Amino acid sequence: MTLTTGKRALITGASSGIGKATALAFAKMGVDLALVGRSIDRLEAVASAARQTGVEAKTYAVDLAQIHAVPEKIAAIAADCGTIDILVNSAGMGYTGALSATPLSDWQKVIDLNLTSVFGCILAVLPIMREHGSGTIINVASIAGQTPFPNWGAYSVSKAGLIALAKTLAAEESDRGIRVTTICPGAVNTELWDSETVQHNFDRNAMLTPEIVAQSIVHAALLPAPAAISELTLMPGGGAL
Repeated sequence: MTLTTGKRALITGASSGIGKATALAFAKMGVDLALVGRSIDRLEAVASAARQTGVEAKTYAVDLAQIHAVPEKIAAIAADCGTIDILVNSAGMGYTGALSATPLSDWQKVIDLNLTSVFGCILAVLPIMREHGSGTIINVASIAGQTPFPNWGAYSVSKAGLIALAKTLAAEESDRGIRVTTICPGAVNTELWDSETVQHNFDRNAMLTPEIVAQSIVHAALLPAPAAISELTLMPGGGAL
């Protein structure tokens, strides 16, 4: 892995789940943090734990569902931090329901948060990474984006779009030294399963933990510059739930 001194990662969805675990994993590697989420109190709890490792951790309350404001707000965060070397797009929502029964308003909410807000975050950090001639962008997608599951239509489409976004971005930006990685985990035991938009009957003890996914994210981000992981599928030992 590369030296991490002086590197900074911006992580969305950093107050819980995969985002929180990733923030703490980066902190242990000496990476400074810009933590983004809706709850400043929950972000501060994560930041406090990260600071105990000796890194700098700043917190920013941003509602990424307000997609038209995302590029400007993330660009302001990057300016406040001075630089962003790693962007981890972890924020997102789950949604279950047959496509034929999905209201257009619900469909739009899923696409806005899981896909369009990621695009906005990328637009904000690209100029900085281009200027430095380096940078790593990691998008947390899902196995559902590779293999759609019944009653997960809107979610599957949003994650499939995220995979395509990452592949296109990599094709356009790799010659500028910018790496793009997509992490496609199977079921992960996070608060997503407690949300009102998700109905399930899975065994959460059989799922991946956020910490396992975070290890893969950190590994991809800190590979030596000539190397890149374009897409990584990470499954629970028991397979898809």
